[in-house]
Amino acid sequence: MRSTLPIAMLLLSSACATVGPPPPPSAELPSQTNLVTQEPMLTYPATRRTDQSDLQFGVAVADPYRWLEHDVCNDREVADWVAAQNRVTDAFLATLPLRDRFKARMTELYDYERFGLPRKKANYFYTRNSGLQNQSVLYVRDSVDGPGRVLIDPNGWSKDGATALAEWSPSDDGRLVSYAVQDGGTDWRTVKVIDVASGRILPDELKWLKFGGGVEWAKDGRGFYYSRFPEPAAGQTFQAASRNQQVLYHALGTPQAADRLVYATPAFPDYGHGATISEDGRWLVITTRVGTDDRYEVTLIDLARKGAKPRTLIKGFTNNYSYVGNVGPRFYFLTNDGAPKLKLVAIDVAQASAAPRTVIGEDDATLESVSLVGGRLIASYLVDAKTEVRVHDLDGSLVRKVALPGIGTAAGFSGKANDQETFFAFTSFNRPTTIYRYDVASGAARVWQAPKLAFNPDDYAVEQHFFASKDGTKVPMFIVRKAGSTGPAPTLLYGYGGFNVPLTPGFSPTRLAWIEAGGTYVLANIRGGGEYGKAWHDQGRLANKQNVFDDFIAAGEYLKASGITGPNQLAIEGGSNGGLLVGAVVNQRPDLFAAASAAVGVMDMLRFDRFTAGRYWVDDYGYPNKEADFRTLLAYSPYHNLKSGVHYPPVLVTTADTDDRVVPGHSFKYISALQAADPAGAPHLIRIETRAGHGSGKPTTKVIDEYADVFAFLGHFTGLDAAD
Repeated sequence: MRSTLPIAMLLLSSACATVGPPPPPSAELPSQTNLVTQEPMLTYPATRRTDQSDLQFGVAVADPYRWLEHDVCNDREVADWVAAQNRVTDAFLATLPLRDRFKARMTELYDYERFGLPRKKANYFYTRNSGLQNQSVLYVRDSVDGPGRVLIDPNGWSKDGATALAEWSPSDDGRLVSYAVQDGGTDWRTVKVIDVASGRILPDELKWLKFGGGVEWAKDGRGFYYSRFPEPAAGQTFQAASRNQQVLYHALGTPQAADRLVYATPAFPDYGHGATISEDGRWLVITTRVGTDDRYEVTLIDLARKGAKPRTLIKGFTNNYSYVGNVGPRFYFLTNDGAPKLKLVAIDVAQASAAPRTVIGEDDATLESVSLVGGRLIASYLVDAKTEVRVHDLDGSLVRKVALPGIGTAAGFSGKANDQETFFAFTSFNRPTTIYRYDVASGAARVWQAPKLAFNPDDYAVEQHFFASKDGTKVPMFIVRKAGSTGPAPTLLYGYGGFNVPLTPGFSPTRLAWIEAGGTYVLANIRGGGEYGKAWHDQGRLANKQNVFDDFIAAGEYLKASGITGPNQLAIEGGSNGGLLVGAVVNQRPDLFAAASAAVGVMDMLRFDRFTAGRYWVDDYGYPNKEADFRTLLAYSPYHNLKSGVHYPPVLVTTADTDDRVVPGHSFKYISALQAADPAGAPHLIRIETRAGHGSGKPTTKVIDEYADVFAFLGHFTGLDAAD
């Protein structure tokens, strides 16, 4: 969550310009045959249009489908529209021969044992999924290689499997575990506590947590710190903007209403706060943010002094200062202050105004994270979007590099400052996650848990290519296909391009099913992400957002020019900010793509900041109520730049009724405008899941069903039906 190219004609009048979704289709369609695919033409549900229009900076912006922003759970007309759209979509998807094939194979590929990274708090806590369980189960072991026993199994919490175990945190003595319940995919969390020895659930229950629904245990285990929002007004649970987050302390055995307020900024309701306790238990470290950018204020509260006042250590929301750990008063922070690719600094908090001192300087590679474990600093870097891990002494001197199994992504390396062991996960496009135990002193690593596979990873080749974008910038992409494949093939191009989020190699059973069927999968590391630090992010946001779309378009052109895919074999996919990406490039280059899938996308760039988490996204998108940002946003907003008379490629939009991250109204309005713009063209459909949110917590069965539908749709229009 920009110098743009104009992608909509402004109809000038004497006073202002009028832009917006295209007019409704003619009552008489030119043909009963699809003009693009020559298949029988679809009949879309009738969607009511209104004359809603807003005058913004001299521009009359039409918004005829605004009524579709209403919460589907509380508006009968919207619910009926959803049902009607789903009937059309389901009927079309049922005709696709790849649908059942994908579902069967994805089910087989998902059926393998998966483990999460263990956390050591006296005992070893970790998640495990036996294969096709809808939700992973929390286990506990007494020793690192001992037998595990079930602690929390969420699979019986709901009939549809859509109630998930989200964040969880053991107390320092391993006696208690707090855990968050996520129902139906919402960002909201309900926190409970379980006794590890007996399995008894304590009466404590906390509500209205989101965006970091975990808790931070006090060292004595008698309570914990957490962040929450006020209870939303009736009917606004999934739509109201998230403001006035507070940090509180909860004493076990007391009601939430009695929780003690620790930190809040009522004069600045847009500030968000998260709390961490230093390992020595003395300091509460509060990190405050105002948006999605990594620019924070850091406040300390001395827990050793009763009634101690908060002390702001880092002021101004200028730079990233992410707390890593401390050794006494020496605090380590990851920062981009004077280092666009990040560095590690230390601050002596015993001094009133100590300046940060560099411990690990900026490198050509992008520093992604640092952990303080076993008296060492373990630093994880991105080198052309691939992980490299280095171990340093506390003074910053390099000890060694961690040997990784190949080109891929490593994550983990957490633990206490005196732990001599830590764990990390490694994955790649052709390798499911394997968990390794790492000896910090010796550097020896061994497999802790590895999956048994129903395929041979060596049957698939992973390559990295670089291509030139419109302005000449070199952009990397990963290409994954069957080993030995050389000729053009149906290709699925994926991108995100925003919020400083890097896309790195990772395993997905659904992607593998696409490749097994004869397709090629491509991940493009376009600008806006975090692959190359702050500069790469800055080049793909605000006034530079068009660079993101140019990069993705250039990726598609490269794949065709290099013979990786054919003229009518390129499909694109993206979710959330990546859904915006798909919508924008389909508008700008409808000729380039054979099919597209936009998942939970941000499609109305003039109203995104009015709902739930949308207000945070102004760091990447800008402010719709500021004229310069408004004109930039209007130039690429997917909803506002659809044109009548243009034949758009087949598009399948996916969203969910309880998505309270990107509210489904974005997708509802966009697909309505697209169906109106091109009624006799290729299929433009929407798949609306029930009891599902933005993605996290989605049960395995729903994941398989959704991707079987999406890939069958994309495969049908790229020729994958006959590719294998």
